[in-house]
Amino acid sequence: MSDKEAETSAPVHELIARRWSPRALDDMADVTADQLRALLEAARWAPSFGNTQPARFLVGRRGEDTYDRILGTLTHRNQSWAHRAGALLVVLALTSNEKGEIPYAEYGAGLSAENLVLQAVAEGLVAHQMAGFDHEAVSREFELPGDVRPLVAIAVGGLAEPEVLGEERDIARESAPRKRVPLEDFAFTGSWGTPAF
Repeated sequence: MSDKEAETSAPVHELIARRWSPRALDDMADVTADQLRALLEAARWAPSFGNTQPARFLVGRRGEDTYDRILGTLTHRNQSWAHRAGALLVVLALTSNEKGEIPYAEYGAGLSAENLVLQAVAEGLVAHQMAGFDHEAVSREFELPGDVRPLVAIAVGGLAEPEVLGEERDIARESAPRKRVPLEDFAFTGSWGTPAF
């Protein structure tokens, strides 16, 4: 299996260092009900503006109808590898409540999704977040209320060897080192462009 631990200029928690977004998933690896519950509990306890808790999730494990329906909304490219996931989820943002519009709803849902992904790493799983799906189809298929917005889909499962992807281009991409913008181009102090470190 590919070790893609982040190379950092300062130590970070191992869950952060080990988190990446593989496409090579093991179609024999299950995501257990207990693991899925832990992922969703981690997501549920994410911070949100004014404790508005805007994140919601559609959840399906392999073999379930919800899984198949989520898979059907993914782009063809994402379906080509995500069908091996043990679970498929869609992150939703509840955009209003009894007080009106929820400020920063998408930001809150994003924080919730990151908690879920880090918990997946803690469970020995991997997760890949995807923008490539039909948002309108999700809204129709799952009869979402008008104030609920689909944001991203997430495939969760066990890691497989890159060769499971089949095409040489995909295998090379999966095996390539992870890259990030250098810290000096990422965090500034005083004025724009002045590196904080």
